[in-house]
Amino acid sequence: MESSLEKMVDPTLAEMGKNLNEAMKILEDNQRKIEEEDEKKYVRKDIPGPLQGSGQDMVSILQLVQNLMHGEEEDESSQSYRLQNVGEQGHMALLGHSLAAYISVLNRERLRNLTTRILSDTTLWLCRLFRYENGSAYYHEDDREGLLKVCRLVIHSCYEDYTVEGFNVLYNKQPVIYISSAARTGLGQILCNQLGLPLSCMCRVPCNTMFGSQHQMDVALLDRLIKDDIESGKLPLLLVANAGTPGAGHTDKLGRLKELCEQYNMWLHVEGVNLATLALGYVSSSVLAATKCDSMTLTLGSWLGLPAVPAVTLYRHEDPSLSLAAGLTSSQPVEKLRALPLWLSLQYLGHDGIVERIKHASQLSQRLLENLKNMDFIKTSVEDELSSPVVVFKFSLELPNIDQMLHAGLASSIQHPITSNERHICDTFNQWLGEQLAQLAPASGVDVVEIEDEGTCVRFSPLMTSAVLGTEVQDVDQLVDCLKMKIPILTCTLQLREEFEQEVKRTVGLSYIEDLSWPGLGVVRYEYNSDGKKDGKQEKEAEKINTGLLKKLNELESDLSFSLGPEFGGEKNCVYIGMVTEDLDVSELVETIAATGREIEENSRLLENMTEVVRRGIQEAQVQLQKANEERLLEEGLLRQIPVVGSVLNWFSPFQASPKGRTFDLTAGSLESTEPTYVSKAQGAGTTPPPTPTPNRIKQRLPGQKLFKRSLRSSDGFSETSSVSHTDDLEKIEQRSHSVSAIQEQGPVETEKAEQQNEIAQVTNDKTEDLQSDTSQNDSTKVEEQESLR
Repeated sequence: MESSLEKMVDPTLAEMGKNLNEAMKILEDNQRKIEEEDEKKYVRKDIPGPLQGSGQDMVSILQLVQNLMHGEEEDESSQSYRLQNVGEQGHMALLGHSLAAYISVLNRERLRNLTTRILSDTTLWLCRLFRYENGSAYYHEDDREGLLKVCRLVIHSCYEDYTVEGFNVLYNKQPVIYISSAARTGLGQILCNQLGLPLSCMCRVPCNTMFGSQHQMDVALLDRLIKDDIESGKLPLLLVANAGTPGAGHTDKLGRLKELCEQYNMWLHVEGVNLATLALGYVSSSVLAATKCDSMTLTLGSWLGLPAVPAVTLYRHEDPSLSLAAGLTSSQPVEKLRALPLWLSLQYLGHDGIVERIKHASQLSQRLLENLKNMDFIKTSVEDELSSPVVVFKFSLELPNIDQMLHAGLASSIQHPITSNERHICDTFNQWLGEQLAQLAPASGVDVVEIEDEGTCVRFSPLMTSAVLGTEVQDVDQLVDCLKMKIPILTCTLQLREEFEQEVKRTVGLSYIEDLSWPGLGVVRYEYNSDGKKDGKQEKEAEKINTGLLKKLNELESDLSFSLGPEFGGEKNCVYIGMVTEDLDVSELVETIAATGREIEENSRLLENMTEVVRRGIQEAQVQLQKANEERLLEEGLLRQIPVVGSVLNWFSPFQASPKGRTFDLTAGSLESTEPTYVSKAQGAGTTPPPTPTPNRIKQRLPGQKLFKRSLRSSDGFSETSSVSHTDDLEKIEQRSHSVSAIQEQGPVETEKAEQQNEIAQVTNDKTEDLQSDTSQNDSTKVEEQESLR
């Protein structure tokens, strides 16, 4: 630019061009600074904190991940427990994910060759391991996705014009998918939503109710349903069967179902935990029939303890173009890398390692089942007692010879058929039992399931949990020990539940609240005597009494648990009593609840009455003191009220007047004169407070024996309520009953009146606090108000 300016003839133009160049440079620099400052402001305001700056180091990022995984509040022992079962085979699966990301950056030709090898090897190994010859495999993250792709494959196969016309071909001949009523919850709805089909395309097949397993699909009824659909112009498409139902672990009659599907040209898909036993040397005939099905879904991650490995759907189909259209195969090499974690893990475990893990889980189930056979009040629901990988059991009273095991009250209550309320109670108790076992034996992996016609049950499915939790034989033994410990508590609580209800109904002031969903002795409410009024104030008072009752009961030395009930759905203003043992004295418990409630109610009313008495006493004291001040003015005369003259007059001729005070008796609720006090020079004793009522009978207890326990030495058939002694509080109250505070009258009438009101209010507050600290005592305290002259 400078060379071009130098060549210019006119030096003025050259100078002007130079100045313009400098000015533009200055403007551009200022604009660039403004843009940089705006960019910095934008970064500080809109970019999240972890992304600001030049990035974070690897240590900080991993520390953040660790905190998110375990939480800062958890200790190291819990962290090690969660990570100890991720063994070397788990590390191989995790390594597969990292290798998949690394392999995906290879050149296209190498990537295609490598993924083809991995996919073909893994598919071949799985087909050989699980006896599924000439099959193809689809690897997916969601275990329901394989069934969804299979449904699309069947639709493409049965409707030739589906690719072109879409849903129009389905409208003329509606497809029908059949699933068992014991299938996973919401499976049919998910399939319809993902396939774009109406819910009318889903048909639920009931299970057997007259003979055979109650959890197997009713084949005869399925046949009738298929015929009815064909007659109505529908197209039976696919049947979803179970080799191990999600709840009870039972297997459908796969052989007969396969024959039925071949008869009506339907596709048979099988899923379930029992498919894992196909890898064992001995396989039951019911599960072995699954090898003839058209497709099956395997969840190897939970069976073998492999984290983050995909589920696998094995299927047989001859047309690869339809499989590609349904999404079962993909031309993208990256999609084939899903099989890499399984490819590595299966090689690491080998055939012996895979069989050992599945066999170990089956042995755990057999060990638990053998122990449950010898336990009373436990009902099991297993398909095959010799080889059942899933054990479902429940606490039940429907057992023979029960009258020899329980008291007569419980035996007579279960001789009749179980009613709906009794079944609801059993479901509640089994829910509690399952939660307790899961807490006491967490390595066992038991959980609570809802099974049709069975109710609430406890499920032990080691094929789904043992490889991940590391369940061993000693964990099963611990589960059995915990179960043996909880069964007597359940039986005793059920036995005493009716007795508790009858005792509460016979007791005045208590109401029995029936809550079938509460796992415990029962629910009781102390009814506040509101004289038939039910307004907001009375409800608050009832809530206050029952809350105080709950607090008092929890302060007692007993083994019982008292609470407000469940967080949601419970009754208000009630006391919920938990599980009990056989040595519980129900009569003593109910009597103590009633007595404690009455004590709290009486103390509450005493406090209310005393507050009213004190208020009226203050008003009366104000009136009498005002009258006494007026009388004193008349006696002293008008001259003595003049400030200067009154002082001189009192100095020459002092005015003598007898002190006139007032005492307020809280017991009698009246004002009295203090003249006897000044005459006798001593404080009067006043009215003697009534003695504190005490129970007539106090149950003698052995050393260390807690409340509500039947004594082994007692021969009488009834129980007595024990009273809680408050000796120290009584001594303090007796000392306070003789204390008197004097309030002197001074100054003009207005000042004197204000001081008296303040003193009376202060004394009243002190006495009210004493009453609140132990309102069961009748305090007799006098408040003296003394008049003094200048």
